[in-house]
Amino acid sequence: MGRDKALINIDGVPILKKICQVGLACTSKVYVLTPWPERYQEILPRDCQVIREVTTPGMTESHGPLLGFCQGLIHVDTDWVLLLACDLPQLQVQVLQDWALELPKVSKDAIAILPRNAKGWEPLCGFYRRNSLPLAIRFINQGGRSFQKWLAKYPVEELAVSNPQVLFNCNTPEDLKSLEKSKGNKNYKNY
Repeated sequence: MGRDKALINIDGVPILKKICQVGLACTSKVYVLTPWPERYQEILPRDCQVIREVTTPGMTESHGPLLGFCQGLIHVDTDWVLLLACDLPQLQVQVLQDWALELPKVSKDAIAILPRNAKGWEPLCGFYRRNSLPLAIRFINQGGRSFQKWLAKYPVEELAVSNPQVLFNCNTPEDLKSLEKSKGNKNYKNY
C-alpha cells in the first residue's frame, strides 16, 4: 500500500477503527494486536484493549500474523476468538453475527471455522478455538510461520459466504481505488 493501511480513512473513519467498531458490535472484548500501540491510541474506541506484539531480540519486524495471533491468544479467556485483519473495509456486523451462530455446530476436533476462497482459507477473518494455541505454538517452534500450512494440518470447518465483497482486502493503492469507485466516494485518504 505504501502507507499504514490501518490509518486509511473509509467513509471518514480510519479502517482500524471501523474494524474495531464492527468487532464491538459482536462482543464486549476487542483486542488490537500491534507492535505500535502508540500509533493507534488516538483512533481506537475506548472499549478496545491493545496488546503489544513483541519481536524476537535482534529482529526489528513482526514475525507475521500467525505468531502475532499466538501472542494475542495468550491474553484471551473465551472458548472462541474472532480474528479480524485491519484491511477488511466492507466487513458487516450481521455477517459476523450470523457466523457466530454456527459456533455451537462446529465439531469438537475443529480448531477453526473460516471462510474459504480459491487460494485457501481466509485466516484473518474467522473464528478460532482458544485451545488451538498449543497446536499453533508447536507448529511455530518447528519453524512454521504460514497460517495456511498450519491450518492444513488440522480440521477446519468452512463458513458460508453469500457476498464475497465482505472479504475484500484493501492491500494496494489499486484496491483502494476500486473500493472508492464501487462506493462512489472519493474521500479516502490517510488519517
